[in-house]
Amino acid sequence: MRINHFFDGANIDVVAIEDPQNIQLKIKPDVGNEFFQWFNFRFEGQVGKSYKLNIINAGEASYVEGWDNYQAVASYDRNHWFRLPTVYENGELKINLELECDSIQIAYFAPYSYERHLDLIAEAQTHPLVSQEFLGHTLDGRDMTLLKIGDGDESKKNLWVIARQHPGETMAQWWVEGFLNSLLDHNDANGRSLLAKANIYLVANMNPDGSVRGHLRTNAAGINLNREWLEPSMEKSPEVFLVRQKMLETGVDCFLDVHGDEAIPYNFLAGPEGVPRYDSIMAERQKGFSDALLAASSDFQTAYGYDVDDPGQANLTVATNWVAQQFGCLANTLEMPFKDNDNMPDFVSGWSPERSALLGRSCLIALNNMMAKC
Repeated sequence: MRINHFFDGANIDVVAIEDPQNIQLKIKPDVGNEFFQWFNFRFEGQVGKSYKLNIINAGEASYVEGWDNYQAVASYDRNHWFRLPTVYENGELKINLELECDSIQIAYFAPYSYERHLDLIAEAQTHPLVSQEFLGHTLDGRDMTLLKIGDGDESKKNLWVIARQHPGETMAQWWVEGFLNSLLDHNDANGRSLLAKANIYLVANMNPDGSVRGHLRTNAAGINLNREWLEPSMEKSPEVFLVRQKMLETGVDCFLDVHGDEAIPYNFLAGPEGVPRYDSIMAERQKGFSDALLAASSDFQTAYGYDVDDPGQANLTVATNWVAQQFGCLANTLEMPFKDNDNMPDFVSGWSPERSALLGRSCLIALNNMMAKC
């Protein structure tokens, strides 16, 4: 038996590996020791043999409720991801494995590597309507890259989309793939229609340092970027500082921040209802976007989600709230599950990269329907 955790986005510590029926593992915390839940490692053993892997510090994780009805994801070829039998009991996450090939990768959700991220933005720039803009460096020296999509016509609306502020929420970047593929497909009428109405500014990965380091929620300094939008700094949160600076330059008419939620097994929106300037016009746009997304995707719903903030009580350090307050525009956080979507379950794959990408396409349809009203 062997466990490999020395690769991009990996996270695990091996405590004991001698007994195939009691392999003991621990998830390593993010820098700062405040958050942990993301795991990602490769396991090698004997084909046909059964193994039990126990993550013994799961009871101390950031969102323990996230383990309820959760099933770990795995892949032999790193393309097709499926769920493994998993139970949470007595503070441990217990993963049962019957090995069909010599090596398997096991993770909290299907990983999205930094190399794939670089491929995504490199391929996108080959489209005639796409250009890259270097915004600056992260704390680890990686590029913060903005994709500018459109013809630059200043009479059009400015749509901003960001994803993966929290690096362990990899479904957000799978969503970006689906959104981009539809947007840049000349045969997709919805993409062409949206580009006729808007210039699109897209940050495919807001937290590349945390992604490579195998963090759940923070950047290289241990900072939760989605609590930095009111007063970001180049010393602690350059990722937000640089993107926010560009937003102030371009203006924002519509904003979407793509995330994943550990506990809630549904897709849902979190809006800016609690910001001080929220009014009837913003409320009408909010309902219009939600209704448009309901019509576009059976994977979306509105019955379950976060509690709505009381009027004037929104946390303005959160991206969606800061953008809505600053620009008075339609602004939303889209949340997807780590588990399965309980109103449309798939017992083999649960919520998956493919479904995340399809939801990206559906969101494009909904945004296209809303753009004239923004």
